[in-house]
Amino acid sequence: MLYKVRSTAVLAMVACLLWSTAFVGIKIGLAYTTPMQFAGVRFFLSGLMLLPLVASWRKWIGVLRRHPQEVLKIAFFQTFVLYTLFYQGINLVQGSTAAIIIGSQPLFTAIVAHWATKNDLLTFRKLKTIGLGVFGIVLVAIEKGTMENAEDSSLQLLGIMLLVLANLASGYGNVLVSRQSGLQSSPIALNSLQLSIGGVGLFLVSLLFEPFQGVVFPMPFYGALLWLSFISAAAFTLWFLLLQRPGVKVSDLNIWKFIIPVFGAVFSWVLIPDEKPTWMQVMGMLLIVFSMVLFNLQNRRARAA
Repeated sequence: MLYKVRSTAVLAMVACLLWSTAFVGIKIGLAYTTPMQFAGVRFFLSGLMLLPLVASWRKWIGVLRRHPQEVLKIAFFQTFVLYTLFYQGINLVQGSTAAIIIGSQPLFTAIVAHWATKNDLLTFRKLKTIGLGVFGIVLVAIEKGTMENAEDSSLQLLGIMLLVLANLASGYGNVLVSRQSGLQSSPIALNSLQLSIGGVGLFLVSLLFEPFQGVVFPMPFYGALLWLSFISAAAFTLWFLLLQRPGVKVSDLNIWKFIIPVFGAVFSWVLIPDEKPTWMQVMGMLLIVFSMVLFNLQNRRARAA
């Protein structure tokens, strides 16, 4: 049991480490194409990358035939709705605002899990840990105005609403995945299907709102696309595997996502010459680390009781 708890923490950190590298790749890719088309191709390729691990096309199709509603609902909320709202919202708000809202995703997931599941209530202990993490996110993001300021305040408000809805969609998608633990479906096959279906949906809808950008781009675009596709395939598969583990609660697992901006900030400081940490960002990161330590200590006491 202790081994499973430790391996869950390690695998959650690996998934969050992978996700934290995505921001650079997205920035490179969006220099050449439109948001939803880029996201659609990215997630479709992610699903295909997992096919060799599913064992066969028959097993892949078999999961879809046995659980069509579950697969389509997960693809709809976890990929299509989440990333449609995410890419549209992030273009309307300041970088610091976007980072705070996206970074506070564990809070929204905990709220969704509280209402959607019977055994994952939002306790004061959990709320205290999440509150510390959110405050740390605010300190890390408050000076990172990486995007242009939104000129129109109504657009800024719309962007905030879209990102909040994206967080709620992500939380509900996580709940849907956790409910699949009792079904005979491989997390890898499930992830491959939902990524491919969600990616196709994103691309087709993009054609209604964005001009088709073609398929010929410089090599940096394809490098970013392949890396982002790998990240989605690997990180989401790890996350789906953890969500389907017996005893793992959706809100508890999502608290690990607080470390994504920590990893992201460190990568920025190391890879981008002009970026240097400020004392406020360092304080924010220490608060996030403290919230994670507190969370694990509280869980250990609860298991010992």
